[in-house]
Amino acid sequence: MFNVFTVSDSGNVEVSVAEQLEFFPIQSPCRGICQVDERGYCRGCMRTRDERFNWQNFSDTQKQEVLRLCRQRLLRKIRANKAGEAEEPQQPSLF
Repeated sequence: MFNVFTVSDSGNVEVSVAEQLEFFPIQSPCRGICQVDERGYCRGCMRTRDERFNWQNFSDTQKQEVLRLCRQRLLRKIRANKAGEAEEPQQPSLF
């Protein structure tokens, strides 16, 4: 995406977002693990139900946004798992 600046008839500068042309189609992030976790995200691709069902209807810009959100959700999940592991008591070394 990029911003397009135009000047209206009244002299005001208007900003609109134009879609960037893609050379290749944006592939679905589906990994074939289609199971939903407790938060409603697919365990395989981290998309919501609506994002999965509407993928074919989304514009390239919308698909890129969904992919960005999926990466963000995955990183958040990884961080939460690491924090949970750190809280578990470790057995002291006997040596």
